[in-house]
Amino acid sequence: MSRKPALSLEAVFREEYGQLLATLVGRFGDLDLAEDATSDALEAALSRWPVDGVPSRPGAWLLTTARRRAVDRLRRDQTYAAKLAEIQVEQDRAFQAPSADPVDGGLPDERLQLFFTCAHPALAPDDRIAITLRCLVGMTTTEVARAFLIPSSTAGQRISRAKNKIRVARIPFRVPDRHEIAQRLPGVLQVVYSIFTEGYAASSGEDLLRTDLADEAIRLGRILHGLLPAEREVTGLLSLMLCTHGRSSARAGKDGEMVMLEEQDRRLWDREMIDEGRTLVVLALTGGSPGPYGVQAAIAALHDEATDAETTDWPQIAELYGVLATITPSPIVALNRAAAIAMCEGPSAGLEAMEALSTEPLLQKYYPYPAARADLLARLERWPEAARWFQRALGLAGSEPEKKFVQRRLAACYRNALPTPEGTLDSDTCPHP
Repeated sequence: MSRKPALSLEAVFREEYGQLLATLVGRFGDLDLAEDATSDALEAALSRWPVDGVPSRPGAWLLTTARRRAVDRLRRDQTYAAKLAEIQVEQDRAFQAPSADPVDGGLPDERLQLFFTCAHPALAPDDRIAITLRCLVGMTTTEVARAFLIPSSTAGQRISRAKNKIRVARIPFRVPDRHEIAQRLPGVLQVVYSIFTEGYAASSGEDLLRTDLADEAIRLGRILHGLLPAEREVTGLLSLMLCTHGRSSARAGKDGEMVMLEEQDRRLWDREMIDEGRTLVVLALTGGSPGPYGVQAAIAALHDEATDAETTDWPQIAELYGVLATITPSPIVALNRAAAIAMCEGPSAGLEAMEALSTEPLLQKYYPYPAARADLLARLERWPEAARWFQRALGLAGSEPEKKFVQRRLAACYRNALPTPEGTLDSDTCPHP
């Protein structure tokens, strides 16, 4: 097969997979059957397109082929067909429930059904992400495993567990009623944002970034925004991802080492992406009280607007973190606010705010907490204390670039430190500069 059809098929696969799968699930009410029929159609495309060329409407071609394969399979398995008929009756009943006003009074895109099904609160958080990547992004089980650096068997278990839960609990493939959307939408957005954060700051592995994951999360965000344009938090999430991902090319040095925001070459930032995000954040903050994603997007936009760390509007960022703390209070939000306070009021003020968080259980294994405390101590030239906190951060760092970054800062502490009565540095843990 020539390379051109292969690339075309991959592009179509990424663009059409979610819609194709959602349409088949809506028609047959069975996720496994829909996946099998989709795979059959793609296999047929692999066979035919290199010979016949890519059709003018590849999505329609795939859908027609997949439908035929599904029907053929049902005809071969009468028992399976009878079971499906039962499921279909139950599904029809569900649709006859008061769902006449699903989204703005019109027919929702079938992909919305998959978004809400994959992010159903009955599924475990890890299972939601796994099945979302499988069904809406079209990743194989191996790709899902690679994305989160877990064994294929674990990824397969998560996907199977989610499917089984959907089947056993009879979670309907439908868009929630309007009154349910506000309750369920945060779960959908959390799944997409979880995929993005893993892509923007990998929790482990050799690379700081997983650009493929971040790109896919933004693609999902664009789909959601297109389907639910009036939902301000959807707009806020897309804005947040764009404003953040626009800085990606400056986040790692030539050797892959992490580069802090204040040290980044801002000429490398993707201004087109950032401008799109900044336009969206205005919409996210217009029309009522802001939501958490809208506030975070506003913070990201303030960083993007500044020419350097010195001209960043840190007081407003600290204030916005205060607003965020009233919407979704958490130790991590408080930590970020403390870091912003340090930038506008000085490291001592920031350190005092961080010390107030020292008993928070969530922060005991959260690498940014000791790293941030160590940084402020280093700014105050309290080298032995800074080194001890960098040592704690080193033990919690996930990815190799994070570890190398901490090791470099720790080595700087040792170079600057002098023996003090209050602390002797452990030379055994001192990395070589």
